[in-house]
Amino acid sequence: MLLSACHQSNGSTTASNTAGNAENAPVMKFEKESHDFGKMPVGDKVSYDFKFTNTGKSPLIITDGYASCGCTKPEWPKTPIKPGESGIIHVTFNSQGKSPGLQDKLITITANTTPAQNMVHLIGELTGSPVPTK
Repeated sequence: MLLSACHQSNGSTTASNTAGNAENAPVMKFEKESHDFGKMPVGDKVSYDFKFTNTGKSPLIITDGYASCGCTKPEWPKTPIKPGESGIIHVTFNSQGKSPGLQDKLITITANTTPAQNMVHLIGELTGSPVPTK
């Protein structure tokens, strides 16, 4: 019985903490969740800044950022973003060695938000002949 009571108590505490944390958690609100770079020749690079604002009630801390392939590199602020402040996720897509055609690169940003992962897309079309990688 004692074990059951402890389990119930821990479950209640966790549930209320989770609800409280979600209510006060930072929120990463992007101006645009996708950017279309249009058409560009194979071998070129393109960069875009995804602007976001912390619309939550506590500081936003980004812990990781990665893309769906190694040709796309995100860079993010390393310092906390206070509620009401904005930041930039700078994304560079290098089309060297890619084949012509449509591209859709998913960038995942991990932070202390609820849910923890926030995603943006960089899309466009590569034209011309493939350029070999060096």
